[in-house]
Order: sequence, then C-alpha cells, then structure tokens
Amino acid sequence: MKKYSGSKHHTLTELNITPLLDLAFVLLVIFIITTAPAVNDMNLTLPSATSRPKDAAAKVNYITVDNAGKIYLNTVEMNESELLRTLVEFRKVDPDLNVVVRGDSRIQYQKVIGVLDVLVSANVGKVGLATEAAN
Repeated sequence: MKKYSGSKHHTLTELNITPLLDLAFVLLVIFIITTAPAVNDMNLTLPSATSRPKDAAAKVNYITVDNAGKIYLNTVEMNESELLRTLVEFRKVDPDLNVVVRGDSRIQYQKVIGVLDVLVSANVGKVGLATEAAN
C-alpha cells in the first residue's frame, strides 16, 4: 500500500498580524504627536498691555459716473484729467487709497472703462465696483 503523505497545500492556520500592528502603532504615534498638550498646567499671572485705540476705518472715495456721463469724485464734478491729478494727490497723502466706482446702469460701458484707466494711471490698487443685489 501507498503511504499517504500530508498534502502539499497547507491550510492557512496562522494570520500574520505584524503589518496590522505596525499600522496601529504608526497611527497611535501620529495621534500622540498631533494632540495639543495642556497649556494651563501652571498658575501664572500674565502681564497686561496698554490698550491701544483701534485705527480709524480707511476712508473710501467714491467715483460716480451718472447717466449723462459726468464724472464725480466724492460729489465734486470733474473730467478725467482733473480726476487723475486729484487721485495722484490723494495717493501722496494716503498710499493705501480705497476707491469705489459707481456707474449708472444706463451709461455706455466705455465711460466706466475710462474711469478705470484713470485709476490704473494714478496707481490706485484698491478699487471696487458698486452693484445692487438682483431681485
């Protein structure tokens, strides 16, 4: 009779959990490192600083182009060359000049583009375009 030897295919009797443990330890280390330590572990009396008044809000200048195509800077009517000179003077006083352009919806778009060109020539960096919310 033929002797039967054990099968050449061994059944999986053990599960290798080493990679799983490595992953668990890496996650544990990450959680330990990223958890913020308690800051209030000592009783301290912190010094106080003098209160400084807040800076005044920056003044916003409004350039308005009405439905007739007239240009106003803060309610003063002027043409584009006067606007350029005035904005350059304003920039000398306040290098962080804020300007909001308000154009009537019925004017030609080219009028507003002309005002924006003046603002670029005067090197005004903070420019906003005023709109109204749609109904």
